[in-house]
Parts: sequence; structure tokens; C-alpha cells
Amino acid sequence: MTADRAGTNRAGQASDERALGSRAPAFVKARRTLHLSWQVGVFIVGLAVVLAGAAMLVLPGPGWVVIFGGMAIWATEFVWAQLVLRWTKRKVTEAAQRALDPRVRRRNIILTTVGLVVAAVLAGVYLWKFGLAMPWKIENQ
Repeated sequence: MTADRAGTNRAGQASDERALGSRAPAFVKARRTLHLSWQVGVFIVGLAVVLAGAAMLVLPGPGWVVIFGGMAIWATEFVWAQLVLRWTKRKVTEAAQRALDPRVRRRNIILTTVGLVVAAVLAGVYLWKFGLAMPWKIENQ
């Protein structure tokens, strides 16, 4: 079953996806100039949020969450952003389903255990070789 633009599938059942298009209030959509101004405002606010999220990728903060928040702001007005968010939601759902697969969970647990053992061995070798003292002399500087 495929969904049409109105958010219903061919069997006439309502789907969980909303129709594509502007979510602006009716009085804004009724006036072309006001609607264009609304879209510019939504774009600028969304851009500011996306840029803040991009900065948070290298600075402390939840960068990807903020970027997707900016995309959600854009999706209130722009079809392309709505399609990107639908695609992202579908991919995240697929990844979550794959992560719940018992074979994948077993592999992840094994890899985590091996990583922890390697880290513990490296820490043990460091402590055996240098002890708890740092390898450089801080008090002489």
C-alpha cells in the first residue's frame, strides 16, 4: 500500500504520516506576501538552529539533536525538509530494529567485552611499568 499526499493509503485507511505542505495558519496562507514572509521567517529560525547544532558538533552540546530540531522547524513549512525527516525516521527505525536482532546484540556485547579487556590490559601494563606516578616530573617544573 502506498500513501498519497493526503496521508491516506489506497485502501482509504489513514496513515500515520501527515500530508506534505505548509503548516502555516489559514490566515497566513490566504495572503501571498504574508505567507512568503512567514516562510522566510521559518527558514531563518531553522537555519539559526541548524547552524547552532553544527557548532555543537565540535563544541559541547547535543549537536545532532539540535540539527534535527532545526530540520523539524523547516519541515513545518517546506516539503523537502518533511521528506528528509520522513527518510531519517525510517532509517532510525530500521537501525533500531537491526540493533534488537539477537545476533547483532551478541556481536556488540562481544566487541564491547573485547574492547574492555584490551583497555584493562593496557592500563595494567602502564601501571606495571610506571606505577601510579606520572611518567613526567611535574614538581620540577
